[in-house]
Amino acid sequence: MDNRSITLLNQLHPKLRTLALACYGNACKETPVGVHPIINQTYRSFAESDHDYQLGRTIVNPDGRSAKKPMGNIISNAPGGHSWHNYGLALDFYMLINGRQSYTVDENWMTVVNIFCDAGFNWGGKFPGDLQDDDHLECKMGQKISGLLQLHTENKLIPGTPYVNF
Repeated sequence: MDNRSITLLNQLHPKLRTLALACYGNACKETPVGVHPIINQTYRSFAESDHDYQLGRTIVNPDGRSAKKPMGNIISNAPGGHSWHNYGLALDFYMLINGRQSYTVDENWMTVVNIFCDAGFNWGGKFPGDLQDDDHLECKMGQKISGLLQLHTENKLIPGTPYVNF
């Protein structure tokens, strides 16, 4: 297992950490030698989400910038408070295949996705239309974004953490 991935998984909401770490361990065991899932994003602050939401809209994103797309690629459809990452209930990953980063949805990718989905996560690859997000997994734990945002607005946090207390 990758140490940085474990560090990031430990930044998930306390109620989700153990499950996510177990899923990750299983995913590492079930992928072949030379193929390894890498977690590259978990908790994201509201400010980070706002910045990501603005990329390609009001902030130039060099990625994808062209004459047809002078602002570059839009990378997020969720401003601060509207992403499962903001509540520590989502993660993003990629595959490291013989030392090279890959976002190809193949049998190994789906092995990882299925392990997490069997444990209650939702896969962004099944989101409709432009919202499809193949590297995203989220576990709502019976919550709704509107309810989580309300708890955050009311400052109902787990003491000493950025996580809402539900």
